[in-house]
Amino acid sequence: MNNLLYVSILCCFSFFAKAQNTTIVSENQEPVSYATISFGNGNGLFADDAGQFFFTKALYKDIDSLYISAIGFNNLKIATQNLPSRIEMKTSINKLEEVFLSKPKGKFKIEKIKPTVHEDYYKCWLPTIESEIAVYFPNNSTKTQRISSLQIPIKVEAKDWDKRKRKTAKKRPFSTLFKVNFYKNKNGLPGDVLTYDNVVFIANEKSEKIIELYVTAHDIYVPKNGLFVSLQVLGYTDEKGKLLPNKKYQEIKTKRGIVKVSTTFRPLLPFTNEILEKKTYVKRIFLDKGQWVLFDKKNIEKSNLLLAGLNNYGLGLNIEVYKED
Repeated sequence: MNNLLYVSILCCFSFFAKAQNTTIVSENQEPVSYATISFGNGNGLFADDAGQFFFTKALYKDIDSLYISAIGFNNLKIATQNLPSRIEMKTSINKLEEVFLSKPKGKFKIEKIKPTVHEDYYKCWLPTIESEIAVYFPNNSTKTQRISSLQIPIKVEAKDWDKRKRKTAKKRPFSTLFKVNFYKNKNGLPGDVLTYDNVVFIANEKSEKIIELYVTAHDIYVPKNGLFVSLQVLGYTDEKGKLLPNKKYQEIKTKRGIVKVSTTFRPLLPFTNEILEKKTYVKRIFLDKGQWVLFDKKNIEKSNLLLAGLNNYGLGLNIEVYKED
């Protein structure tokens, strides 16, 4: 990721200088990576891989409490006044169920669910920090199945990029960190997680249009009633892959005054009308208590994708299907 131009570097340096550096740790003092820090007003941010986040009253003057959550830990509320440099979270009593006592052995075949990708920049989802997108995959087999890899469709730039004006003809570099979550099917919506592992990947302007992410080591087995696989944008990173502070909103000056516009992150995610079933679900992490809803006109208003009949994100899977003894 050499020679990348990272967003608002000077602003970030100023931000670091004034911000409170806080580290979130577990009871055994291990960092709680990628914890969610909500402000309670629809805004929020994420801790990085070392459990660190940066909060400053200069940017968030009206915020007096932080609501911290992480998979496998009890939620925590803490005041912003005299914010400590270290916050400890307690492990949740509810432990991840051990579905398989031992790993399956023997031969298996790979079943492929192909990704759906296209070149139309205007038929893509613009990822934002407050949104998470999940795709449902049913289980149509009685045999043991383990996910081998994900095929993640992305769109780096517009297909007519080379034909644009000279001043914008060069592709702008970026480096975006995504988190992948695996959920059980709970009454048709994403429920409990299938792993506490942090599964992340970085996409940049040099990435291929389909990113293959290998996840065999995480032992994700497909439950009888299927599972959900989600993508969550954590934000831009520096050249070493370290998460940078990212504001949910950009403040744009207009004739009507300051307008808050959701910060979007490249790459974009291509949506499709080639999948008949409605399999894509979304949630706004910092709003509505993070409730999942089907990506559908009944639930989502004023979506250009839905108006165009683009209901699904075409995520692909490779699955190991084991032969019975």
